[in-house]
Amino acid sequence: MFDAPGPRFRRRVLWTSVVSAAVLAGLVALGLRQFAAGGQLDADRWRPYLTWPIWRYLLEGLGSTVLAAGATGVLAAAGGLLLALRPNRFTRAYAEIMRTVPVLLLVYVMLFVLPSFGVNLPLFWKLVVPLALSHAASYAVIFRAGVESVEPGQREAGLSLGMPDGVVTRFVVLPQAVRHMTPLLVTQAVSLLKDTSLGYVVSYTELLFNGRVLANYNGLLIQTFLVVAFVYLVVNLALSWLARRLEASRARTAR
Repeated sequence: MFDAPGPRFRRRVLWTSVVSAAVLAGLVALGLRQFAAGGQLDADRWRPYLTWPIWRYLLEGLGSTVLAAGATGVLAAAGGLLLALRPNRFTRAYAEIMRTVPVLLLVYVMLFVLPSFGVNLPLFWKLVVPLALSHAASYAVIFRAGVESVEPGQREAGLSLGMPDGVVTRFVVLPQAVRHMTPLLVTQAVSLLKDTSLGYVVSYTELLFNGRVLANYNGLLIQTFLVVAFVYLVVNLALSWLARRLEASRARTAR
């Protein structure tokens, strides 16, 4: 669909990458210098994060984050599959609207609006339900693309054998579509995991919330949030690596 980039374009991309990397390295060096000048790199300020009680508290928050992300993923995937397999004006409108509405706004609706009408869910569901409503739209787009990636002849072959359309979709189309969209589903899980950090709004004890509590307790604000950011980075990099491996495996299978 696109022409291969020429030598001039490749040189431009190379120089842009080099300059961007140099600027980023300079900003990091400047930040470390400022941290050092303010005593933020002193060993005494990092020593608490070599103790098990601190890490146990943060890992408990990580466990709550994974639990919320898992529940959200299941509900969002189920909703997205329903939206993808029942295309009509309502489902299309829902997908378009939910992809544009900020997730934080949905959380606020769950936190402040619904209780005024007598609907007051537990903290866990005040986080999971808005995330699931929002991410269902993204999953619907992924599922729809996966279904459309399957050759039409597969469905036609199933229908020609007298199989009902629903049976063809479940047992012929979807198994092939899942292989195509698995890397995208894992990538979507990265976005979903990051969105669980909104749990602090509803006081759900996820990783970021526990980090805030810990920073208020020990007064080590910068160190705490750098450690929390490192934990998020490790988890998300692991999921990104898994997505790349799945994509490479699918490409080898396709050949």
